[in-house]
Amino acid sequence: MNAPPHQLIDGFGRFHDNLRISVTDRCNIRCYYCMPERDVQFIDRHEILSFEEIEQFVRVAVSLGVSKLRVTGGEPLVRKDLHVLIRKLAGIEGIRDLALTTNGVLLAEQAETLYDAGLRRLNVHLDTLDREKFRQITRRDDLPRVLEGLDAAQKLGFGPIKINAVAVKNLLEEDIVPLARFGRERGIEVRYIEFMPLDAQGLWDRGKVLTADDMLARLAAEIGPLEVVPDPDPRAPALEYRFRDGIGMIGFIASVSRPFCLNCNRIRLTSDGKLRYCLFALEETDVKGLLRSGAPADEIRRVIHETVNKKWLGHEINTAKFVAPPRPMYSIGG
Repeated sequence: MNAPPHQLIDGFGRFHDNLRISVTDRCNIRCYYCMPERDVQFIDRHEILSFEEIEQFVRVAVSLGVSKLRVTGGEPLVRKDLHVLIRKLAGIEGIRDLALTTNGVLLAEQAETLYDAGLRRLNVHLDTLDREKFRQITRRDDLPRVLEGLDAAQKLGFGPIKINAVAVKNLLEEDIVPLARFGRERGIEVRYIEFMPLDAQGLWDRGKVLTADDMLARLAAEIGPLEVVPDPDPRAPALEYRFRDGIGMIGFIASVSRPFCLNCNRIRLTSDGKLRYCLFALEETDVKGLLRSGAPADEIRRVIHETVNKKWLGHEINTAKFVAPPRPMYSIGG
């Protein structure tokens, strides 16, 4: 894709048109690889961007060529009246893609208002279909509610719907195939995400990463041969495959074993108004102060440009130089 004349192009020639927006750092489950079970330190609510501030920032970003938005958390559905923000974002001229990532626990009760507000694309986090293992991972017994939310979303006509599963070695091997079969039956693409060093408790090490190659081999052996989806979007984070029998697709976000940094087109806005050029960035830029002080759009544009210009070549997970970011995933935004 050619960049528009407004461009957000970094020093390596990467054009950025994709903005991920975290609306809260709070969550209603406690996945062990993401958050501590107790005594989680959340951002003060007064420091969280309002819907109006988010909309203002997005409008400026759109003037620089941003056309794709993903709303995340924490768990975005715990943010009161999220459908109000979705309606605001869906109504911005120039937005051609709007998506939401959720754990699905509150999806059944909010799906209709979100759909009516203009949302169509959903990614639902689900690591396992086994109720006891779900409870073990999330420290909550909410699997039935997640499945109910998926049912509600499909009945309303959301699409595409994708499932995100974090692949942790020596824990989720036995869940890879059941999830793929579930996706094949339901017309849902399952995306397996390699375990990344973003947990709040320092649990990550490379030996706990279930790699895309390992998962591909298991799926091919137990379900059937797979082939790469032709003509993939080179800037998409997932490596996408389809089963040769024509039933179903799967994807791998292989941030550890096959980093996709060279094609990255994303910037991130945290719930407390910090702009980040990478999930793993060690620095971030405050834009909340600009938004709350009434700074003109040109000043916000300048700060966005400066942030993108600082973007590094990649996160270096696979080198001795890697340093984990000081904020965990739930605080940055998924």
